[in-house]
Order: sequence, then structure tokens, then C-alpha cells
Amino acid sequence: MSPAVVSILIFVLATAGLGVGMMTAAWLLGPKRQGAIKRMPYESGMDPIHDARKRFDVRFHLVAIAFLLFDVELLFLYPWAVASRDSHGFASLGPDFSRGLVFAEVMLFVGLLTLGLVYVWRKGVFRWR
Repeated sequence: MSPAVVSILIFVLATAGLGVGMMTAAWLLGPKRQGAIKRMPYESGMDPIHDARKRFDVRFHLVAIAFLLFDVELLFLYPWAVASRDSHGFASLGPDFSRGLVFAEVMLFVGLLTLGLVYVWRKGVFRWR
């Protein structure tokens, strides 16, 4: 086997061993007390005292969707931020990409996200009653 394959195999075995070892240590060393409260189901921050078919407030889902939207937005901004710090960052994308064009596109993206934030704010999504 080549040294590269051996090193990858060692890495995979080490990470699997570390994961299994940590779970085994938590199982062996962790508390084992059982009670009625520990066996009680817990769902989305609501006490399961009422009927299981009770409807959730729609604002709970709207906040979750807004969080995902603004969280995923960072995934799109991160490559731009890394490339803008490098002197050859946008040159590798081709001659059509200039710093000004990319910056304008990113600012348009941030502006649209700001409009989305203002919209959900005005709709009262973040006002918890």
C-alpha cells in the first residue's frame, strides 16, 4: 500500500476509535439515575402535559426558518471574504471578474438579506407573545 493510503487509513481508524472511546467513557462514567422526569418526552421547548396533537404556534416555525436563512447566508459570504483578502483571490476566477463587480454583487446580496430581515421584523416574527 502507498504511504498516502496508509496515512488515511490510520486517520480513519484513529477518529473511529476516538468516537467509540468517548461514547464508551460517557456510558461508563455518566450518571445512570432514571426517573419519571427523565423518561418524559421533551419536544421543542414545550412541556408535554397536554394532548400530543396540540398545534405549535406558527411563529416558532417562522423563527426557525429565519434563523436558517441568515445562518446559511454566511456560507455564501465566507468564500468571498477569504478570496478578498488574497491579492490573487478573484484573478483565479477569470478575467471577467473584477473586484468592483464582485463587491457590488455581494453588497446586493447583503442588501436583499437586509430587506428580508426588515420584512420579518415588520411582520412581528421576532415578537414573542
